[in-house]
Amino acid sequence: AVETARAAYELVSEKLGKRPVVAVIYTHSHGDHFGGTRALVDPADAASGKVKIVAPRGFLDAAVAENITAGPAMGRRAAYQFGVFLGRGAEGSVNSGIGPALAVGTQSLIPPNVEVDHTGQAMTLDGVRMVFQYTPGTEAPAEMNIYLPDMRVLDMAENVNATMHNVLTPRGALVRDAKAWADDLSLSIALFADKSDVMMTSHAWPRFGKAEVGETLAKHRDAYKFVHDQSVRMMNSGLTGAEIGARLKLPAALRDEWYDWGFYGDLSFNARAVYQRYMGWYDADPAHLAPMPRQEAGARYVEAMGGAARVLALAQGAYEAGDYPWAAELLDRLVFAGGGPEAKALLARCYDQMGYRSESALWRNMYLTGAQELRGGIKANGSLAGAGLVGLAPTPLLMDVLAVRLNGDKVGAGAAKVDLVFPERHEQVRLTVENGVLLHEEGAVTGKADATLTLSRTAFLLIAFTGAPLDKAIAGGSVKVSGDAAAFARLLSWIETPRSDFPIVTP
Repeated sequence: AVETARAAYELVSEKLGKRPVVAVIYTHSHGDHFGGTRALVDPADAASGKVKIVAPRGFLDAAVAENITAGPAMGRRAAYQFGVFLGRGAEGSVNSGIGPALAVGTQSLIPPNVEVDHTGQAMTLDGVRMVFQYTPGTEAPAEMNIYLPDMRVLDMAENVNATMHNVLTPRGALVRDAKAWADDLSLSIALFADKSDVMMTSHAWPRFGKAEVGETLAKHRDAYKFVHDQSVRMMNSGLTGAEIGARLKLPAALRDEWYDWGFYGDLSFNARAVYQRYMGWYDADPAHLAPMPRQEAGARYVEAMGGAARVLALAQGAYEAGDYPWAAELLDRLVFAGGGPEAKALLARCYDQMGYRSESALWRNMYLTGAQELRGGIKANGSLAGAGLVGLAPTPLLMDVLAVRLNGDKVGAGAAKVDLVFPERHEQVRLTVENGVLLHEEGAVTGKADATLTLSRTAFLLIAFTGAPLDKAIAGGSVKVSGDAAAFARLLSWIETPRSDFPIVTP
């Protein structure tokens, strides 16, 4: 975040003397690796090229898309994953798995002006020679490793950690490719292991000595290769994702290394992620083709088990026996069937115990956040994830975001066709709504639109994404309209604002 980056720069300045930032390198496209940039660099200096902003090809699209398109849902789930609202301590969050906590300050991003697009690409920044390994589709959609030949230092970004990472992050994202991840680590070994005396990573301490660097790379690679290969083997033998996750164990040689343990990512979760990448969520059992919504299923299960009092008694017995997962399974059904305070309170106690027993810091945070919400309700998140990055999104992506916010039920049989002209960007786009779908076409389009609006893209962002009144913008002259302005107003009325506080552990 901007605040933490500023504090880090001030510490460096205090201890080493103030010195200018002449370049910033984004190793990959996750927010905790670019969010503080504006504390270090004036955007004008980056725009002029005075300061180099180096990133892997595809960085900006990946960074913006992940935080905006599915940002509202991811942000809500990230509050669980990182224990954002938990206190710190023995009964709260102790860690975020790869760092003390998620920085929750101001997020920023300055677009790159130098692109790395292939392995072996080299450059010199402020006298420091660097060689890059381009590794898209590994830990992030856009990522790269960096080798400093004059120092014999290897930076493995987040492709190596001090713990097992996520093949699928619980907050939600596209499933990562465990095989590609392992293959790129094999290439890292071939390219750099024999000539690296120090290896650093984004979230942990350095490792020293050529032998240590080589062994860490190899055993980290083997862990991802093992979870991929063995999950696929069991999948091809007919096991479902849940069954694979329950059975898979690392070999002792890998299990003995701390950096292969599940303090952040989790082996069973990753095994299920490999299954999902190949098979999707459906496990081929026809009974699961059309699963019931949780509330309906909960009500029917509770009725079949003899009613709410019976289910609560069974759950209490399981809790007292230390069988917290089974107690939680029963109580989850009861809560979604409309169970009262007793069911919520007991389920919260189950989640407490399951959290305390979790090796993964993320699992602990998720269990304890669930318990917190069962006891006290949902805490207001304040803002939608990715809101600060909307302005950086390319125009087609902005229109894609509008499309996924269109409420088809509200549209019904309605239709609208609107041209938007952004003069300062020399852009024009047509929005067409029909059949409950919003489509966009870039550039001048033949055929008559219901309305044409000429405005700055900033004005469009304010109107479409923050709810600034269209009529006032027209009256003030910041929006010029030809045709039927009501067509755009009608289109906007079909766009819904995502919730940042939707329920998770309660109906």
